[in-house]
Amino acid sequence: MHDLLSVFAAAREAGGACALRVRGRDHTFRDLAERVDARMHALARDTGERRAHALVAGNTLDTVATLFALLELRVPALLVHPRLTAPERDALLAEVARAGDVPHADAAVIIHTSGTTGVPRGAVLTRAALVASAAASAANLGWEAGDCWLACMPVARVGGLSILTRSLIARRCVALAEGFDAASFPALLDDTHATLASVVPTMLARVLDAHPRWRPPARLRCVLVGGAPAPRRLLARASARGVPIVLTYGLTESCSQVVATPYADRFAPALRGEGRALPGARVRVVDGRIEVAGPMLMAGYWNGPALAPGAWFDTGDLGTLDADGCLHVHARRGDLIVTGGENVYPVEVERVLEACPGIVEAAVFGRPDATWGETVAAALVAEAGAPSAMQLQAWLGAQLAPFKRPRHVCFVERLPHTAAGKLDRGALAAFAPLLQPLDARPR
Repeated sequence: MHDLLSVFAAAREAGGACALRVRGRDHTFRDLAERVDARMHALARDTGERRAHALVAGNTLDTVATLFALLELRVPALLVHPRLTAPERDALLAEVARAGDVPHADAAVIIHTSGTTGVPRGAVLTRAALVASAAASAANLGWEAGDCWLACMPVARVGGLSILTRSLIARRCVALAEGFDAASFPALLDDTHATLASVVPTMLARVLDAHPRWRPPARLRCVLVGGAPAPRRLLARASARGVPIVLTYGLTESCSQVVATPYADRFAPALRGEGRALPGARVRVVDGRIEVAGPMLMAGYWNGPALAPGAWFDTGDLGTLDADGCLHVHARRGDLIVTGGENVYPVEVERVLEACPGIVEAAVFGRPDATWGETVAAALVAEAGAPSAMQLQAWLGAQLAPFKRPRHVCFVERLPHTAAGKLDRGALAAFAPLLQPLDARPR
């Protein structure tokens, strides 16, 4: 089974087939295997058994070759988002150093997600889990000869990573884009001959806005939309254009999707919520909270206990299951802010704000936004000599990735607290009318 994640096995089985399409050039599985072989020799000097190898994972040919080389060496790849600032990266690597060796023999990839406490937790994704996830996806979407999956999602996130692993396992092509640009997206689909693509709702909305007359090419058989709830108005717009959409719900801890709308319903996805549990996955709702189980679940967190085989994982998300077994997600992970498909945990941003000279206390919350789903907002309590907008921008710019930075702030005399003395996050929406734009820079 694990040979499915071997590029050398892929080269033996489909050596002349296109594995990667990057910047207008095709790289066959045989070509890629040669790159991976060379990369393995360089990595072998620097890697040790069960010691994770940090990989700043940009959407590049070199990243893919390094990732596949680590899979061959059976060295866990710790994916580091290239947009992290130097302090964020240092904090992550310090956490890695404290965690030590990876205690899971089958570990393939580690992706850090911030918990509600703001402390990074490394989700350990095993080879078996990645294979099970790919099988669940294929059971819904299937594979066709000549399929090519456009990857403009960050490889450092599970949504982008899963495109690589699914396609490697299926011996199919990935069209690797360095990033997403709404203006060039239709041309990119045409130039790469993509038949599949993955986006978050914000990306889809921006494409439709930028190209009012665009309709997808006939070869595009599916666009996966996940990472955040998709507004029904957006789905109606896409359906009117003939965009074939499969909605998905998943999380890093489950190697991406565990729920999806049926492929057969791709031209009317809004009828079934986020869809049904994929083959092999199990979903239930307990006291309003979504729990998932199945072979695609992580082994556990790097610095936490292992998940027991067959255990249910509490996602923290809120939802319901209808009479047809379709999942309807009402809210994501408690305090989580989902902006343009990127996850932001308020505590992490608050910690940075409260370290800024002149800021006494900070409360971070999501502000509804038609384009991004949500944007990050902050209510601040300041002492005399509060930082100016320019000073605050400079401070945040040095400490946080762009998607984590508040775009609107307000200064207040005090923040609401519960009887237990904790920040009353449910009351923060009352500050929305006081918010002012912090800056107008593009994301």
